[in-house]
Amino acid sequence: MTSITIIGGGVSGLFSAYYLQKAGCQVTIIEQGTFEDGCSFGNAGMIVPSHIVPLAQPGMIAKGLQWMLKSTSPFYVKPRLSWDLMRWGMLFWKHSTEQHVQRSIPVLRDISLLSKKLFQDLAASQEIDFGWHERGLLMLYKNADTEHEMAEEAHLANGAGIVADILTAQQVQDLEPQVRVDVKGAVYYPGDAHITPNLLVKNLVSYLKKRGVWIHENQEVIAFEKQGNKIMAVQTKNTSGERSIFKTETAELVIAAGAWSPVLTEKLGISLPLQGGKGYSFMVKNIAQNIQVPAIMLEARATATPMGTDLRFAGTLEVAGTDMTINMNRVRGIVQGINRYYPDMEVALPEKEKVWRGLRPCSPDGLPYIGRVKSFENVTLATGHGMMGVSLGPATGKLVAELILGAKTSMDIQDFNPLRFG
Repeated sequence: MTSITIIGGGVSGLFSAYYLQKAGCQVTIIEQGTFEDGCSFGNAGMIVPSHIVPLAQPGMIAKGLQWMLKSTSPFYVKPRLSWDLMRWGMLFWKHSTEQHVQRSIPVLRDISLLSKKLFQDLAASQEIDFGWHERGLLMLYKNADTEHEMAEEAHLANGAGIVADILTAQQVQDLEPQVRVDVKGAVYYPGDAHITPNLLVKNLVSYLKKRGVWIHENQEVIAFEKQGNKIMAVQTKNTSGERSIFKTETAELVIAAGAWSPVLTEKLGISLPLQGGKGYSFMVKNIAQNIQVPAIMLEARATATPMGTDLRFAGTLEVAGTDMTINMNRVRGIVQGINRYYPDMEVALPEKEKVWRGLRPCSPDGLPYIGRVKSFENVTLATGHGMMGVSLGPATGKLVAELILGAKTSMDIQDFNPLRFG
């Protein structure tokens, strides 16, 4: 039985374990914190085949510079002297081209559609409850400039085979009978879906434990034991009080540690361009008149996702390394945005202790890192998914399992090469 160690307990790591254990492998997951701390847990929960345009695109840098001047804006780069940040920024700038967008659309579409199909299969199997709903996604806009941008995106999506419908304000309202929506219009993606991420993480962890996957929380990786060009073992220390040192022997290693992945690859002599993009979310409980269709409030860059009788709001992108502090000005910006789009929903600024935050692992070109590392025989990377970590989780796990097992991958993954930047 092949022993496999996965570093990282987010959705990518958990789904890698899911497909590997199904193939008969003995899997160990090492998580530096707890599963409730990870970026997957408080995610907006949107499954988005519609998101085929990468973050690195024309005009994004100019928008970002404008947003940085406002404390409640949806985007911020924390100023700091960092060669890694400078390198990432230069690569982002280099890839913010129309040519890069056109190259990225088919690969992002294919991995998103693969992931959605795997979610559908999992929901149909009833092995794990994760609140699967296929109600689409509304991209809400309030002004003419955004309307023009979204019409172009809808055209791109339809050209790539992703259905996108342009709706009037009244057509948006018809989809939301319980809540008044104040918008100029929207693009509606009927093929999108949503889940409850914390339910997925909780039940997937429980499922894996029952099937013999060894799961270790509060374990920080301190070193790798190498023999030639193979990793033989992972050394960790307990971070929850008792400072014991542990060693996990392994035949294969998967690094799926989100924004902390560069810290680990550095120990292997690999420089991975990746920055943590901090996002916030909070839940409004027991809403009598709830929205029905998940929405992205475009000008506010905030999201709203119904989860049963509750409603999760999320937003912002703070490029701040691995800084996990909460900036309440950013949260205030989310709240202000909500009240502009849903004027009858009296959403108040949440207490700081009720705000969740997580770091999305952002690659500079907006494509994930999924693949083998050539300098080692037995190392696979699965990170860099940006804001689509949950959405792409099943496909990532499936691809990782196929790579390790030597099977033909479900799609061409050369564009996800972890060493594509050298």
